[in-house]
Amino acid sequence: MKIAVLAGAVAAALTLSTAQATVRIRADSGGQIGPYLENLVALRGSGERVVIDGPCLSACTMLLGVIPRERICVTPRARLGFHAAWHPGGNGQQVTSREATRLLMDIYPEQVRSWIARRGGLSPHMKYLSGRELTAMYNTCE
Repeated sequence: MKIAVLAGAVAAALTLSTAQATVRIRADSGGQIGPYLENLVALRGSGERVVIDGPCLSACTMLLGVIPRERICVTPRARLGFHAAWHPGGNGQQVTSREATRLLMDIYPEQVRSWIARRGGLSPHMKYLSGRELTAMYNTCE
């Protein structure tokens, strides 16, 4: 299954690099899990730092589990939005994918999984992490 292959790609992305560039996230509304994982695995291998400087929603949040924590920082404008994974149903409505939602939870670091669990788990409704709760988990950018 594609999800298992993608999860394996994330696990295999332990490449070290000495690159010092920075990627700044200002407004990322997310998208499909597969393409995001591929891009995040490449970003992890690049060694670049990630500055979250605005909304990072949906699939964008997977960076928390793919990019090493020490390479992520957040600004006061950072706002992470989490929801259950879904796919379009036959009638065009969003259908929650339990398997893909489980993959998301497996990717997130323990602190983020605990935060989500304390809020009832991933659901179709967005849950936002920002401010003091976020800076308690991630370094602020200098």
